[in-house]
Amino acid sequence: MLAELKIENVAVIEKAEVQFTPGLNVLTGETGAGKSIMIDSINAILGNRTSRDLVRSGAPKARIWATFESIPAHVREQVEKCGYGAQDDLLLYREISADGKGSCRINGMPATAGVVRDISAGLLTIHGQHDSTSLTNPATHLALLDQYAQDGTEYAAYHALYRALVTAKRALDALTSSEEEKQRRIAELSEEIDTIDAAALTAGEEERLMERRKVIMHAQGILDGLTAAHQALSGDDSGEMMGAADLLGSVVNELAESARLDESLAPLSERLSDLYYGARELATDLADRLDGYDFDPGELDQIEERLDQIYRMKQRYGASVEELLTRRDKAAEELEGYQSSGKRIAELTQRKQELYRQTKAAAETLTQARLKAFTSMNRQMREALEFLNMPGVRMVLRHQRGPLASAGQDNIEFLISTNPGEEPKPLAKIASGGELSRIMLAFKSALADKDAISTVIYDEIDTGVSGLAAGRIGQKLKQTASGHQVLCITHTPQIAAFADNQLLIEKKVRDNRTFTEIHPLDLDGRVQVLARMISGDKVTDLSLANARELIEKSQG
Repeated sequence: MLAELKIENVAVIEKAEVQFTPGLNVLTGETGAGKSIMIDSINAILGNRTSRDLVRSGAPKARIWATFESIPAHVREQVEKCGYGAQDDLLLYREISADGKGSCRINGMPATAGVVRDISAGLLTIHGQHDSTSLTNPATHLALLDQYAQDGTEYAAYHALYRALVTAKRALDALTSSEEEKQRRIAELSEEIDTIDAAALTAGEEERLMERRKVIMHAQGILDGLTAAHQALSGDDSGEMMGAADLLGSVVNELAESARLDESLAPLSERLSDLYYGARELATDLADRLDGYDFDPGELDQIEERLDQIYRMKQRYGASVEELLTRRDKAAEELEGYQSSGKRIAELTQRKQELYRQTKAAAETLTQARLKAFTSMNRQMREALEFLNMPGVRMVLRHQRGPLASAGQDNIEFLISTNPGEEPKPLAKIASGGELSRIMLAFKSALADKDAISTVIYDEIDTGVSGLAAGRIGQKLKQTASGHQVLCITHTPQIAAFADNQLLIEKKVRDNRTFTEIHPLDLDGRVQVLARMISGDKVTDLSLANARELIEKSQG
């Protein structure tokens, strides 16, 4: 449950610290006092998108802390999985800077807003002032029914088959496209394969050709360098100039003779001998390279022509040689698929038919789960609405089986008759704002036992409701709060009277600045606040007595 909320520099709230308790927590205050800021702060701490406009004017940043105690097991497991420790309590922190930047923390450790949203989704849900109007949209009815039915297993089984069916259908449609388009594609693929095959490309060929072209273009310089190196080692052909190898050879024997007389010269003799044989070997290698350097005058033209052909291929297809070869293989694979499409079409047709049969059966299983759930939900709804001063309400399910879709085969809409003798009609046509509020509360009441979320916030669920109906809403919220922590923002004394913990949100002006403060109320404070809610600014002994009586009856 949400145990504590701390707020600093959020809109008109400079600093506030709110303690919440199990059961029904009611927040009351004048319109504009800052109740909506509480909701904005809670939305922010849950990782939802927010605005820098939330930062109090003149403050560098807004800060919000929320402490959750005894978090549900599935939330604790997710917190641990995300690396934030395995604890029964959870501390969330959100900072929003005036420049639009911000940060989040979970148990003191940095976190992204997305991770906070994922974790907090299992902690708390907010029912806003205008959420009741969503009931007038039939598109929301199926989700409500599924939430009550707890049919996740049936839905997952159906959806897996449905995706497989869609995949098979798409593959079949691709193969059975128009014959004209098929032949056009076959011709296109054949031409592409023939063109690439005719070029006889090989991986790395372009790089090898460019290297060979560089060698040929600089052939004379290469030969001059080889010749000079060979002559330096071997001397010239006339014998007039001795080469380095011959010079080394002339002194090898002399140093060897000296080494026989002075053994300390042996290492030097060996090194000189190695130099001599190395020079001879290098001279031989250079001679071989000179003999082997044979450049065909037409080779450069052939290389240039081949490189130009490769360039044109690359320009045409917009790819490297390696990518062209890969493209050719893919084109051949696709062409083979077209050429063997008859067999493949037969296989896919059979698979599609079998998948359709399985998917249709899974859809019917899902349908039956929904219809069974509606019977139970309708009974609970009728009881809840009768308790909420809407006796004689009759709700029916308009259900049609349609084509298979991602959510199944069911087209669902809740119809309602609020008065005896009237035919059930769509909610948008007959339900008033107050009736919608009570219908939504009835839904939430029916879903309460199905919902693993421990804290529910109702933001002015009493819109359009007063008198006896408002008192019944208070009773229903009190009942719901026996299994869930409930936070309720209300302007109605009949609801506030049922609070286990009542908080007053009030706005004050000091030094031309607006401040919102939040105070827990004791019994006398509650009586005073409820009396103002009953009679306005002029609190009388009668309104005080009425307020006290409301509280006593609600707690009885």
